[in-house]
Amino acid sequence: MSHLFNTLKIRGVELKNRLVVSPMCQYSGNDGFANEWHLVHLGSRAVGGAALVISEATAVSPEARISVNDIGIWKDEHIPFLKKITAFIGGQGSVAGIQLGHAGRKASYMAPWNGEKLLPSTQGGWEPVAPSAISFSPESAMPAALSSEGVDKVVRDFVAAAKRAVDAGFRVTEIHAAHGYLLHEFLSPLSNTRNDEYGGSFENRIRLLTEIVYGIRKNIPDDHLLFVRISATDWVEGGWTLDESIALAGILKGAGVDVMDCSSGGIIPGVRILPEPGYQVSFSEKIRKGTGILTAAVGLITTTVQAESILYNGQADLIMMAREFLRDPYFPLHAASELGDEISWPKQYLRAKKKLK
Repeated sequence: MSHLFNTLKIRGVELKNRLVVSPMCQYSGNDGFANEWHLVHLGSRAVGGAALVISEATAVSPEARISVNDIGIWKDEHIPFLKKITAFIGGQGSVAGIQLGHAGRKASYMAPWNGEKLLPSTQGGWEPVAPSAISFSPESAMPAALSSEGVDKVVRDFVAAAKRAVDAGFRVTEIHAAHGYLLHEFLSPLSNTRNDEYGGSFENRIRLLTEIVYGIRKNIPDDHLLFVRISATDWVEGGWTLDESIALAGILKGAGVDVMDCSSGGIIPGVRILPEPGYQVSFSEKIRKGTGILTAAVGLITTTVQAESILYNGQADLIMMAREFLRDPYFPLHAASELGDEISWPKQYLRAKKKLK
């Protein structure tokens, strides 16, 4: 059996292989409600053999949405349809995960295909919030700096959302602390200039994230998995660094985080990054070796051989794919064939398992 199709058991959850569908925004919800698009989008990746299927960034409050079309989990009414999705994913032998997010100063935008412009208040837009009153770019809205009461509300919103996620049948919760969204904004000195207990030193800048982690871990079952996605580096001088990511990962491991999902960038526009195949894998490798925590690698991982080699070389424990799963929902089935591994197919598709010569 290849490394890619080895099982991985964490707490009470067993993943049948190492392939994970990375969270990908669909901008197709209404008032935070998921719908048939999300059921088919996520469900088809489970049919395709992914071990873990993680929903898009799911807003913990209305103001936490990136766009008015994001899905959310800020009220109990969101649970029933999400439960329908998790039941289908579980029925395919896959594990359902949810990413909880808060867009921070990157909130209140239109969907990308509508120009990715700021959403005006006349069309349902709202005032973004951030650690400090610093806009993402000259074209972005000026966010309101969160008060101490506002910070407390963010913690409560994440914890309440995590409890609803358990009720909805998700077995993995990922906290989104990357890509320039609110929790990343607190981590990075480029966006956090506070002079209270949430700003300044490394210990202060990680405080909000650690409070959320402790709050969620305390309120979810022991066998429920907790992931954290970070931007391992801001790719710019004066920003968040890989060394800080390694230190953070060690702290989060002690707080009950099971997997660090290692991405990068997004805190400010115009940063020069030269993406190449596997360009973020070294972050996963260094965090894994520096702390002993399980890690997931993500970013331009597109081939079976590439994914297998990352695991073989001990650079990550899980392989997350985004765009490749959009191109090929059945990537795991094809990868198993390529590696010569025998895995189960959906019985409805068995007639296609063996190609005619």
